[in-house]
Amino acid sequence: MSPPFSSGIYVSRRVALLLAGLTAVLLLVLVALAALYGSCAHIQSSEQDNPWAKNTSLWPPGGQELALPTPAQEPTVGTSQDLGPPSGPWDHLRLPPWLVPLHYDLELWPWLQPDKLSPPNLTFTGRVNITVRCTAATSRLLLHSFLLNYKQVEVWGPLAPDPRNATVGRVPVEKVWFAPDMQFVVLDLGQSLEPGSSYELNFDFSGQVLQVGLEGLFLNLYHDEDELRALVATQMEPTFARHVFPCFDEPALKATFNITIIHHPGYAALSNMPQLGQSERIDVNGSRWTVTSFHTTPRMPTYLVALVVCDLDHVSRTERGKEIRVWARKDDIANGYLDFAANVTGPVFSFLEDLFNISYRLPKTDIVALPIFASGAMENWGLLIFDESSLLLEPEDELTEKKAMILSIIAHEVGHQWFGNLVTMSWWNNIWLNEGFASYFELELTNYFYPKVPMNMIFFFTILHGILGEDHALESRAVSTAVENFTETSEINRLFDLYTYKKGACMAWMLASFLSQHLFINALKSYLETFSYSNAEQDDLWRHIQMAIGEQSVIHLPATVKSIMDSWTHRGGFPIITVNVSTGVVKQEPFYLDKVENQTLLSHNSTWIVPIFWMKNGIPQPLVWLDKSNMMFPGMKLSDSGSDWVILNFNVTGYYRVNYDELGWKKLSQQLEKDPKAIPVINRLQLVSDAFALTKNNYIEIETALDLTKYIAEEDEILVWFEVLVNLINREVIYDVNNYALYPLLKKYLLKRFNSIWNTYSAIIRENVASLQENYLSLLSLEKIFETACWLGLEDCLQLSRELFRKWMAHPETAIPPQIENVVLCSAIALGSDEDWDFLFNLYINTTEEEVESRRLVHAMSCSKDPWILNRFMEYAITAVPSNFSETNIIVTVAASEVGRYIAKDFLVDNWVAVTERYGTHWLDALVHVLGRTVSTDQQVTELQHFLSTVLEEHQRVAAHAKLQAMKAKNLQNKKRIARVVEWLRKNT
Repeated sequence: MSPPFSSGIYVSRRVALLLAGLTAVLLLVLVALAALYGSCAHIQSSEQDNPWAKNTSLWPPGGQELALPTPAQEPTVGTSQDLGPPSGPWDHLRLPPWLVPLHYDLELWPWLQPDKLSPPNLTFTGRVNITVRCTAATSRLLLHSFLLNYKQVEVWGPLAPDPRNATVGRVPVEKVWFAPDMQFVVLDLGQSLEPGSSYELNFDFSGQVLQVGLEGLFLNLYHDEDELRALVATQMEPTFARHVFPCFDEPALKATFNITIIHHPGYAALSNMPQLGQSERIDVNGSRWTVTSFHTTPRMPTYLVALVVCDLDHVSRTERGKEIRVWARKDDIANGYLDFAANVTGPVFSFLEDLFNISYRLPKTDIVALPIFASGAMENWGLLIFDESSLLLEPEDELTEKKAMILSIIAHEVGHQWFGNLVTMSWWNNIWLNEGFASYFELELTNYFYPKVPMNMIFFFTILHGILGEDHALESRAVSTAVENFTETSEINRLFDLYTYKKGACMAWMLASFLSQHLFINALKSYLETFSYSNAEQDDLWRHIQMAIGEQSVIHLPATVKSIMDSWTHRGGFPIITVNVSTGVVKQEPFYLDKVENQTLLSHNSTWIVPIFWMKNGIPQPLVWLDKSNMMFPGMKLSDSGSDWVILNFNVTGYYRVNYDELGWKKLSQQLEKDPKAIPVINRLQLVSDAFALTKNNYIEIETALDLTKYIAEEDEILVWFEVLVNLINREVIYDVNNYALYPLLKKYLLKRFNSIWNTYSAIIRENVASLQENYLSLLSLEKIFETACWLGLEDCLQLSRELFRKWMAHPETAIPPQIENVVLCSAIALGSDEDWDFLFNLYINTTEEEVESRRLVHAMSCSKDPWILNRFMEYAITAVPSNFSETNIIVTVAASEVGRYIAKDFLVDNWVAVTERYGTHWLDALVHVLGRTVSTDQQVTELQHFLSTVLEEHQRVAAHAKLQAMKAKNLQNKKRIARVVEWLRKNT
């Protein structure tokens, strides 16, 4: 983010006209004088009429706007950077509560023209009239503003209730200055505003359209119909509206907006609401521009204000009488690549309208697929913006999981039309109320469109699996954080993370589970209806759920909803629940990554209030609650001799992992071997996931987790196989196969159990991959099955890879099934000829495809077993003209391969000067990580460190050495773990 300007000059129109006649020298003198006042500038004016009635056009580039001087422009003599206002409310992140915005009249003029697509500094000009209500007497006004230049600032009022019969006075503005740290513009007035009265704040301003970065108002350059084209669009969330216009840029300060966009006649203009009208405006240079105005928005926060000025085409659909338009490149619209997105969006809206019994409140929806949009997708009310990769469904995507991905992204953003747009969190500390619930309803909608995929499986793989791997007691954050903990704007941006989205969705999932879906949805209806067009806190949601509980007599909780849920949302991490089946005692403690013996636990004054659904002997049991550090549940006590078993977190409804005592794990392992179908699929998944995670983090022995895999020959669910394989055959295992007896034992163990699942899915690969479309999670798991079969040397897999590769070489239009393409290419190159490698290399150097395709080819070529080929490939990386793919990644990818890891270090030693001259050393961190995987002895560390010491600066050497030592410790731990795996395999193969 660019640093804010430190000072500025603000003048009335009369003074501006006088300044227009001054010479450049005089202008420089005035700038120098302004600098003497530090960060403030005086405004003087005697005009008493409202300029908005007279000024009918914004200035064109090169007009009379006075830009804020940068430090480089300020004089170095006679100035003091210490001059400025004393401390005050501008030193705080939150706006003072003196003014409440009611309405914005916003006019923006991006100076984009088709014949000037990429000027060095594309600017925009604008004006905004903000109607505010004063709540406390004040002569100092604060608004958000960042990197904006001002031509005129005026305050009018107090406004009469009926403006037709009153004369509006002008409030003198004595100073206007910036408080850049908190991104405020401050107006010092000549008199105080009156509490209870309304005023108008008028600003004429300008700014720069971002060409690098996608915040505020930004530019996209792209190709369409074989021509270079451009568009401008906005991204205001969370704090970028202030980059585009001065405003009260906080989510609780909702207002209505009348938006007008001035644009070149060759472009279309879109905003939140439908178009109201169009007219023409001629600038001072005689150029004609189109003025497009839009209907008034509902009350909404500034972060939802949106506009797009573009030369895109669209496809339309109508859902329940409301138009939905999907905009994209003309080529993509003509090819039908947006048809799926257009077809699915309306039913998504209808599903949520019916679920909540609350209709979508806007009269239209525009969805825009931008060529480049770093945020991925944005839920602006009435104008949803996506990166085109999230919406385009091309022919080659038909047999992939791309449809499900498009659906889930659209579902998420449409979900925001209720959670975020209709009801908005009061401040960013509760952004999880937006993102967590939008993520949760992704699950509902995906299950609706893919009924063959159980909702709990979607939740496990798309939500729970990822967050449980990252969240832990020592370093994670709470999903809801106290407002006073925030001191910088950048801290708001960091809230858009895994915890907000994934953990927030887990909170909603757990709520729906222990409340029942019916009660959960009824409570949400009440919440949404009560706070429509307004704002809510987390406690407001808890209160409405509590009200719903009070209106029925079936669901009973051990504490208030607030007590239960605050125990989860106000602290980081999650509990590990351990059941001792010999005694029936269940305990909870915080889960730690890499737990060590006798670890000093963090001080926790409270426990989680944990809902536990459980199953005994295949029969679901009533919900119990663990609201103390340990409790006894007699029904969970088992005898050593009997065949009873219990499993906790039935249906994976709770946000925790489960551990058992030795007897508990033994009984579950025995049950899996006896009758695995007695344990539901989702809990078979959970058992494998929990057991290997607990092993990895030193809670249980590796043998306990391995015992759970003995039954796997009887497992016909590909998703369970996927979970087993990602834990048995991971990178640590692959990198140690040449150093241990693991490979033949593991091969023998798996092949004995693998045939059934392989026969099923190899037939599907050969005959009808499309049959898996209705279960897209199976499509996602297919690659791991195929990769394992080839890695184990299964001849059928290797032969199938050769067949598919040869057929593709002879007929490139015959695509390899995308789910297994990476494995097929890698296997074919590893076992193929020089000609096979050259075929891929020629494809790579001639490809015009996107970077994903280049990466796929580089990865495949790095699978070669011939050192001379890999050396030649790395030589290409330091001699070739850079392409659309960074050639430094060739070296890193080769170094990560089975053979390449042995030759990459020598190559770098011999060619270091050439490598660094071409690429610098900034990418070496990735390479240290790759090479460090082979380090497990002090001698190996010394050798690698000696090489790095000759090529790195001192500060880089220290960091690299620390990383190598950490990797050595991890590798040693893995070797010990693998040694135990080998011993277990010897006993069980």
